[in-house]
Amino acid sequence: MDRKWWTLVAVCTATFMLLLDITIVNVALPAIQRALDASFSDLQWVVDAYALALATCVLTAGALADLFGRKRLFLIGVVLFTVASVFCGLSNDALFLIIARGVQGVGGAIMFATALALLSQEFHGKERGTAFGVWGATVGAAVAIGPLAGGLLTSWLSWRWIFLVNIPIGIAAVVLSAKQLRESSDPDHGHLDPIGLVTLTGGLLALVLALIEGNQHGWSSAFIVSLLAVGTLLMIAFVASQAVERDAMVDLTLFRRPAFVGAQTTAFTISASMFAMFLYLTLYLQNILGLSPLQTGLRFLPLSVVSFVAAPIAGRLSARVPIRILLATGLALNAVAMWLMSRVSTSSDWTVLLPGFIVAGIGIGLVNAPLASTAVSTVRQERAGMASGINNTFRQIGIATGIAALGAIFASRVDPRAFAPHASEAARASFVTGLHDILLVGTVVAACGAVLAAVLVRSRDFVASGPRPGAG
Repeated sequence: MDRKWWTLVAVCTATFMLLLDITIVNVALPAIQRALDASFSDLQWVVDAYALALATCVLTAGALADLFGRKRLFLIGVVLFTVASVFCGLSNDALFLIIARGVQGVGGAIMFATALALLSQEFHGKERGTAFGVWGATVGAAVAIGPLAGGLLTSWLSWRWIFLVNIPIGIAAVVLSAKQLRESSDPDHGHLDPIGLVTLTGGLLALVLALIEGNQHGWSSAFIVSLLAVGTLLMIAFVASQAVERDAMVDLTLFRRPAFVGAQTTAFTISASMFAMFLYLTLYLQNILGLSPLQTGLRFLPLSVVSFVAAPIAGRLSARVPIRILLATGLALNAVAMWLMSRVSTSSDWTVLLPGFIVAGIGIGLVNAPLASTAVSTVRQERAGMASGINNTFRQIGIATGIAALGAIFASRVDPRAFAPHASEAARASFVTGLHDILLVGTVVAACGAVLAAVLVRSRDFVASGPRPGAG
């Protein structure tokens, strides 16, 4: 088999592994909570540490790959991710697991940043479309089977195996990559932005920490007010640095195109609403309905399968239907889905969520494929890599801030005893009330995203290499 096809296998293997760890963890969170005596905020950080590392490091990782070699950085990313997975699986307390998850996210960011560049250098013409299609299917498959895989591993073995399973996959990816990948770099276009990295990371970390700890410390406490102030100042400093730095991490001129802004708001709102909601739906299915991890993974299967089927259909529709219609409809369907799910009660069975799961699967599928193309089709070809990185950053920021913000609302309504085994009816009722409230908040967020997508994603903002002018 030609080197380029081995490259595709190596890249898809690593991509599958890193994206699997976004969805596979949710189903195991109640088991992790019991095993490590973790608090609710600890569970939020297990997810957010990974998402924040991905969000803040992916653009810097791309610049490092241009400077020092994409194969070299890809191998470093796979090794770092695999080693961090070992430490995740061996964790004996929540803080250790959270730190290991952050390191795992850094490794994932390196792999994610170099994956498409490695494919682009090997594939051209029609073969490039085939390779990117296979890579996209890998992304969809990882997201789709994550909950089921997490349920199987947690129920049959232990929650630790959702991390330890990465060891053989990582070793195979390292061996294959070292032997088959071709080294390449672009030092003329690789520029680091340490000020941007520090201010973005610090700002997001402070804001998310404030949201997660606000209920415990009090929203008017000096600690929370200081965190909010520091986070806001650092984010302002980040934007200012991007405006004046010659080699900035983010080209702010890209945001002059409304369609590019629309792509980022779409990525943020679907992540901050529906994707962030998976954590709380998982807790409901296991803590309130008493389902096992495997049973929980099976309950998510309709959403995953429908999303996986809808994504390629949306990709084909994007050649004939205005992109903004697909994005707006997808977000609107997610809003409807969360509204349908908000009918939960203490006497509900899991089937109360089923209509929402099916509608959400269609909505997610309608958004994912057109969103990826919109993010890069509204900029010049030489800026496509940065545009893709920015879009992935907004996705992960949406997940991290969504989990934190929804969690702040949720925690303010829920009796902490609702997380204990054999919780009282009053405690269980408080959990359902909190879930109902954040589902309605998610509905509003997704609906606002639908309106913004319909207004901002204009056909005249697409460059010549993007969709046909009539596509929006």
